[in-house]
Amino acid sequence: MSLAGDWFLRSGIQQPDGGVARYYRTDLERNHAVSTEITGYAASAFVYLHTTTKDARYLDRAVSAARFLTRTAWNPTTATMPFEIDPPVFTYFFDCGIVVRGLVSVWRVTADAEFLDAATALGQSMVRDFAAADGTFHPVLSLPDKRPLERDAARWSRSPGCYQLKAAMGWYDLVEATADEHFREPYERVLDYSLGACGGFLPGHPERPKVMDRLHAFLYFLEGLLPRAQEPRCAAAIREGIGRAAHHLREIAPEFERSDVYAQLLRMRLYADRVGALPLDHAAAQFEAEKLAEFQAAGGGFYFGRQAGAWLPYMNPVSTAFALQALELWDECRTGNARVFRHLPI
Repeated sequence: MSLAGDWFLRSGIQQPDGGVARYYRTDLERNHAVSTEITGYAASAFVYLHTTTKDARYLDRAVSAARFLTRTAWNPTTATMPFEIDPPVFTYFFDCGIVVRGLVSVWRVTADAEFLDAATALGQSMVRDFAAADGTFHPVLSLPDKRPLERDAARWSRSPGCYQLKAAMGWYDLVEATADEHFREPYERVLDYSLGACGGFLPGHPERPKVMDRLHAFLYFLEGLLPRAQEPRCAAAIREGIGRAAHHLREIAPEFERSDVYAQLLRMRLYADRVGALPLDHAAAQFEAEKLAEFQAAGGGFYFGRQAGAWLPYMNPVSTAFALQALELWDECRTGNARVFRHLPI
């Protein structure tokens, strides 16, 4: 964890204003543009790092990321969170949910009302602005008019799908943080829709590399089930989903593999075992942990992917956050210390 944590602190992936770049291009030696979604993920990752290490630097960075989201990215006129702020032309349902979760994470450790107020307002805008007539939630809206973009069935991020349950966890977090039961119904709506839609999500594309990308999204769905993992229908979906994901990952990995998929699958195995949904397959977890560790660069960050054995030139903060949590959970599982399992996946 220390190497990956140091990468977050020292690599420059977080800008001086608190925003976090989508990725670092190792071939071009420069960061991509700042993303609100990635900044939300980073806020959660910094809180996780602070909680597990007690290092105050991580809390400072979490607050910096949260303030970027509330004071720079949030637009009180449109009352939403743009995909990128330069220019703010789109807003994504999924990104907004990740930002809500990041802000609530920082609020939990700081008790700063600024962060919970912004998370609540953003959660309300998700319910209001993204709702579709068929009961689903639009994946993307244009700004400033908030019109839904045309859906594209060939692109999972441009269609409603079971992966949206990860973003809906933002509403679940708000129920716990605010005791406002109005946020429970939309989470339940996405949960019911996702359980019905998950069966057709994989493989979902004729091109095997695209199936690997969809695996990443499918594992978001499994993560989104964790708050309700004690329910038989959710536990069954977790058990079946882990098996499906592992099958596709191993089948496609010789051609293309993603570090975040290894991390997400390993985390799901560990959480599923902890909540009693599926006993841990130690051999499979060990295999995935070893494969995941291969993606870590000397500087501590994790490469996004590997294609036919060659690293792709992207050092990814989300991959790094998922990987550091997955490997820490795996280490604690092996040593019998489960102190951080109270944290849901970043």
